[in-house]
Amino acid sequence: MSQFPISRYPVPDLDALPADILSRILAVQEKARFIPNVFLTLAHRPEEFRAFFAYHDAIMEREGSTLSPTEKEMIVVATSAANGCQYCVVAHGALLRVFSKKPQLADQIAVNYLHAPISEKQKAMLAFALKLSRTPELVAQSDYDQLKSHGYDDEDILDMAGITAFFGLSNRMAIVTNMQANSEFYTMARESKS
Repeated sequence: MSQFPISRYPVPDLDALPADILSRILAVQEKARFIPNVFLTLAHRPEEFRAFFAYHDAIMEREGSTLSPTEKEMIVVATSAANGCQYCVVAHGALLRVFSKKPQLADQIAVNYLHAPISEKQKAMLAFALKLSRTPELVAQSDYDQLKSHGYDDEDILDMAGITAFFGLSNRMAIVTNMQANSEFYTMARESKS
């Protein structure tokens, strides 16, 4: 158990939450067997909670996206590490380990994706996401040309942009709220199943 509160802002009691938010949190708890602290932290402002998770679902679960769940989590981990967001690196690192079934991959990408055992195509994706995250004013036609040379299309690029932008918001909210990662995330999928 963390020695710190999960947020610097008040965390509402579950029984005080609006029914739709409580239902969403209980569904996540049933699936994960714990409640990720992001849900409890953001429940402080119900309208923002709803908007946040609606956009999250729209980009991370978009029907027709050709980016795999693993690749989406690669973007989250790489950009969150660049933004210094401990919560998102830890929580989404756990998801990356789950989806990729590679226990070291999240740590490798968080430290330096260029040395991670991923494809050149995936490295091009992460290079674009990091540029968009850290120096968006420098994104140019050559970045799109580079992605297209690796087989990405305009819809893939929009997926990369949406994930990068959304987690830029998420990173900043997690940092400002001092959101603490659940202890479960640290050990999740650390052992290889192969």
